[in-house]
Amino acid sequence: MYAMIFDDKQNFVWSEVPDPVRKEGEVLIDVHAAAVNRADLMQKDGCYASPPDWPQWCGLEVSGVVLEAPADAAVKPGDKVCALLGGGGYSQKVTVPAGMVIPIPEGLSMIEAASLPEVWCTVYLNLKQEAGGMKPGDVFYMQAGASGVGLAAIQFAKQMGAEVITTIDSPEKAEFVRRLGADYVLDYRKEDVRPVIEAHPPTVALDCIGGKLMGECFRNMVFGGRWIMIATMGGAETTINLETVWRKRIRLIGSTLRSRTPEEKSNILHALQRELWPLFTAGKLVTNIHAVFPIQQVNEAHGVLRRCENIGKVVLTMK
Repeated sequence: MYAMIFDDKQNFVWSEVPDPVRKEGEVLIDVHAAAVNRADLMQKDGCYASPPDWPQWCGLEVSGVVLEAPADAAVKPGDKVCALLGGGGYSQKVTVPAGMVIPIPEGLSMIEAASLPEVWCTVYLNLKQEAGGMKPGDVFYMQAGASGVGLAAIQFAKQMGAEVITTIDSPEKAEFVRRLGADYVLDYRKEDVRPVIEAHPPTVALDCIGGKLMGECFRNMVFGGRWIMIATMGGAETTINLETVWRKRIRLIGSTLRSRTPEEKSNILHALQRELWPLFTAGKLVTNIHAVFPIQQVNEAHGVLRRCENIGKVVLTMK
């Protein structure tokens, strides 16, 4: 088979590699599409390697057709599926633990399905499990609202009845996130989010930005609020008054999906299948595909994310 591997200078090269050999308890998938995530950009930059036992090239989520599966697996050869990976999705075939493979939502295309596992697992993990869920009247704060995770998180929070504060960087992105239900949409290049946070103290924040502003917003969390850090795109340092943490009983939670065990990921994926896939089929949840590129144009696809041009997901096709 072929895969988009790295050469000795960390450049992408579409190269022939050995076909994956399915182990006991694994599913072999003929990959049709793989979505691009910011973790892929970090891996391309040489600072976020795949976990052990996964291929050492990019790709955290795919869609495709099952070629082989264990007799007791929930999927069988010929099924159209999507899967969450630890790495290796930029390839024609992948092997995945059976629990991390689920059917695609009825009515969605392969390209749409490839965009679902990573962001929706991230959102479910953090808003339902780490944050303990939300309820009507809660306030949710999510920066980068037009990113894949941002669009998913806004929809999920609205499904649970929360108000949503988010930031974007263009009128087009603002219009899109408002259509999804975001209540307070600010262009961070021109507007200061701090007065809005002060007037509407968040119950839950899902933070992929960090940076200096994080500490200033953190102090306005409600009593018992939960601030969940999943990345630091805006910088890894900020200042927090520690008295705020204990006086207001705020929880600052660090969270990653990639390092979770296959069992944890399997539980999340099957919760998505039970609870959210019917909402996709009914059109109550959506995935927005910003752009689609053939795998050979992977540099162009990565460029869209690096320039923060995307509204939603960028997907690579293998066919």
